[in-house]
Amino acid sequence: MPKFLSLLFLTSMILVSCKEDVNNATTDTDSVDTVELQNRIDQLELDNQLKDSVINESLIFFNEIQTNLEAIGIRRREIQDLTSNPEFAPDDKEWVLEQIRQINFMREDNALKIKQLNEELDKNKFKIESLQTMIDGLMKDIEWKDEQINLLQSELDQLDSEYSKLFDAYQEKAIQVDRLKSEINTVYYAYGSEKELSANGVIEKRNGFIGIGKKIELKDEFNDDYFTKINAKNKKVISMDGERARFVTVHPTGSYELSSANGKTTLTITDVTEFWKISKYLVVVVD
Repeated sequence: MPKFLSLLFLTSMILVSCKEDVNNATTDTDSVDTVELQNRIDQLELDNQLKDSVINESLIFFNEIQTNLEAIGIRRREIQDLTSNPEFAPDDKEWVLEQIRQINFMREDNALKIKQLNEELDKNKFKIESLQTMIDGLMKDIEWKDEQINLLQSELDQLDSEYSKLFDAYQEKAIQVDRLKSEINTVYYAYGSEKELSANGVIEKRNGFIGIGKKIELKDEFNDDYFTKINAKNKKVISMDGERARFVTVHPTGSYELSSANGKTTLTITDVTEFWKISKYLVVVVD
């Protein structure tokens, strides 16, 4: 009997020990889960703060550009009203010239602000669709004002050839603006196998939960040199080696078509503005 009790006692101790081990393991796992979850929450809060900062800075640019556009419109109308007045005198010429100088300055300022705004959005890892839409709208407003200024140039040139000198300077500004527009239309693409893109500092796996479910994403500090630079308006078809293609960057469905044949995949961009509105970088994993 004592031998039986000893065996029973030993068995009970083993069961208790196993239960404690299980409880300890569960506690450790729960602890890891909690820390991982808190880290993700902290990162989301930080991301939201950064997004708010980008939006606030962008709105300042938008307001300044809109103010310039309104001022350009006012000056244009004032010039037209004065020069169409039969009592327009030679002494008024200097005032007109000064207004044209101000228009030139504001036009250049707008172009620089648009460039800064695009650069800010490009270097930030967040692609805020609504901001890109607003930029596109501002560009259309600027182009419309440009057309109005061109008409004003023709009207003033008929009054006095001396205005041509100032408009020559204006054309130099226009060339700068066209150059900036070209930069705005500049986009980048890179493709390759997952291993190749990872080895060249383009992509990485992250956002998994305890090592599970990680996704392939564009690195925050990716290797610019590995990308090919193109003009979005001119380059609408991209041919890639590999019959299967997966986008790493986000591009709206319906703005492109993919086709495969003879070991190659062809990307045809059917809606340029829509395709590039979220990201100016295209990354494709091909197999």
